[in-house]
Amino acid sequence: MRKLAVIFIAAIAFAQSPAPFQAVGNMSQLMVDVIYPPSDAIFYVERTPPKNEQDWSVLRTNALTLAESGNLLMMGSRARDQGDWIKDAKLLVDAGNAAYKAARAKDLNAVVAVNDQLYAACVTCHQQYRPNYRTRLPEKQ
Repeated sequence: MRKLAVIFIAAIAFAQSPAPFQAVGNMSQLMVDVIYPPSDAIFYVERTPPKNEQDWSVLRTNALTLAESGNLLMMGSRARDQGDWIKDAKLLVDAGNAAYKAARAKDLNAVVAVNDQLYAACVTCHQQYRPNYRTRLPEKQ
């Protein structure tokens, strides 16, 4: 019985320890190389709508990448704080997940409908965490 208790406690401790991971890219690289391309695929899906199974597969991959990118933003040192940053990253997960479900259903209208949700997720985060977001340069005279 004592051995079982020790094994149980060790299992709980192991399960609660954070999984080791190594961040490879910085925040800018993550945005430019991982998050922007699939978000653009969702935002501009009507420009070249999926026509066949391969196109839908690419769209599903982009949507899933977008959803999982929100999880990447919540990991370790990437999380700027445990408040709004986490809420904003979860908005990205939710938008990506909605796009993924719509792409799995091959429902172009539902993918397009995710645009507002995705836009809100991006803007909400960028307004708070991206320096100089939406500031205009002075006009040249």
